[in-house]
Amino acid sequence: MKFSAAITLAFAASASAFAPASVERASTSLNMDRRAAATQIATGAAVLAGLPQLALADGARSSATVERARGIYGQRIAALESAVNAGDFGAVAAEKNAFILFNSGGITDKAKKSAAVKGTNDIFAAIRAKDAGALKKAYGDYKSANGIKAITVDLASGQGYGDQYDWKARTNAGTIYIR
Repeated sequence: MKFSAAITLAFAASASAFAPASVERASTSLNMDRRAAATQIATGAAVLAGLPQLALADGARSSATVERARGIYGQRIAALESAVNAGDFGAVAAEKNAFILFNSGGITDKAKKSAAVKGTNDIFAAIRAKDAGALKKAYGDYKSANGIKAITVDLASGQGYGDQYDWKARTNAGTIYIR
């Protein structure tokens, strides 16, 4: 008896699965008047207009980010010494972004930053004029004013960086001596 009741329930369940269901369509009307729609659109536009203000960064100036910018881009600028001495304007012009990023990230004082931007402009004015003497002078002034020196790596002295967040990681200055 129990088995036949279970079989009957199974047949009833499978039959109800294939039975046609009544389908009710959802209403597509918004149920609001023009004033309510305009108010919602204006509110949404005001919220969206305010969102970019939240995304404005203050240029997080920690000592680590300044050191990183000075280390990475300062070394790229210091590596241009031979190109400047040879009068290779193309090599210096190819590193324009290094100057821009050094100025924006490696210098925190506004007066020094404006002086560095002026020095960068002097370098690229000499490049546009194809004046090798002016390029050497402007490059030397820029390096001395901003304290840019090439870092030499001593492979025998040991570790060049401590972790992946050190600015020397993934650069030529970040060599690790392995025995």
